[in-house]
Amino acid sequence: MSIVKYEILNKVAEVQSFTKAAELLGLTQSAISHAISSLEKEFGFNLIHRNRNGVKLTEDGQEMLIEMRKVLTAQEHLQQAASNILGVNKGTVRIGLISTISTHWMPNIIPIMDSLYPGIRIELREGDYYEIEQWLLNGEVDCGFLNRTSSKQFDFLPLKRDPLLCIVSNESPLYDNTAIDLLEIENLPFIMPSYKGTNDVIANFEKYGIRPNIRFELFDEKAIVAMVEHNLGISILPQMAVAMLPQNVKAVPLLQESFRTIGLSTKQKLSPASKKFVEVLEQWLASVKQ
Repeated sequence: MSIVKYEILNKVAEVQSFTKAAELLGLTQSAISHAISSLEKEFGFNLIHRNRNGVKLTEDGQEMLIEMRKVLTAQEHLQQAASNILGVNKGTVRIGLISTISTHWMPNIIPIMDSLYPGIRIELREGDYYEIEQWLLNGEVDCGFLNRTSSKQFDFLPLKRDPLLCIVSNESPLYDNTAIDLLEIENLPFIMPSYKGTNDVIANFEKYGIRPNIRFELFDEKAIVAMVEHNLGISILPQMAVAMLPQNVKAVPLLQESFRTIGLSTKQKLSPASKKFVEVLEQWLASVKQ
């Protein structure tokens, strides 16, 4: 209640009128008078002079008002701190990432987050689809980028349809093709991207009944490209993973519809800070027309 009384005295001193102060604060004039009298009784001395021209603070009242305003300022700072938390100007967002998101999206999104919400801390953790799902299940991350998930425990927000492309060296018989039929791949040495979780390449082969001639299985996309560069086989990788290829390697579209859907998965209700991250992410994707 003292804070309210301080606010009342501050307003009375500002407008030098009980009536105006009452109007501005939405109180009755008697409530204003009672609050001032209560403060004077509490402190043991007069805070204002009352006369026909209005009211004016006494010297003691001026001195006390200086200290009351310090309290009011501290109260405002406290309310702002609470509002900042509720308004997600503070907080931490823990994100599980696949390598292509780390490379192509986050270097653009993090500076935007830092600019708009400097109080929000971003924590990144990179892994494959399976690891990210486990982190979500265990509560180790707040959200994670996945291709898709069969788990009903997650909410999945689709963000980008990323085409799957066949990568070949200039020594491959498929190098001059403008598009490659998956059936043409069956008899050629194939380097299978290997990772736990939903494997888009394997799922695509199964969808069209293709049995590839797998020579190697590798997790690292750069290692796969290096193998293709040395004509040790061909492979299929998402478009986002083949942005930079050696001179003698190119990515060729597939005749059959082939793609992965990249999205953001969450297990629990998003925190206010996480919601701001999602907003920034979606706005950035829209701006670059991913």
